[in-house]
Amino acid sequence: MARVLMYATGVCPYCQMAERLLRKKGVSEIEKVRVDLDPARREEMMQRTGRRTVPQIFIGERHVGGFDDLAELDHAGGLDPLLAA
Repeated sequence: MARVLMYATGVCPYCQMAERLLRKKGVSEIEKVRVDLDPARREEMMQRTGRRTVPQIFIGERHVGGFDDLAELDHAGGLDPLLAA
C-alpha cells in the first residue's frame, strides 16, 4: 500500500471525512501533520501544494488535494490503483 500523508488540523471535519474514506479503502496508516500545532508545517504545506486549506493529502509522491478531490478521485475509480501502487 502506498504511503499516505495528510496535512490536517484537530477540528477539521473534512480531515475526518478524508480519514474515514481512506480507512474504508483499507489504509491502516496515515501520516498526519497537524498544522494547527506547528505553524512551520503549515508553511511547508502551502509551499508544497500552493493551497492554504486542510486537508491536503499526498498518496506516495502525488498531491491528491483536499477531501473533495479525494472523493472525486475515488468516484472516478482512480483512488484504488493509486493506493495499491
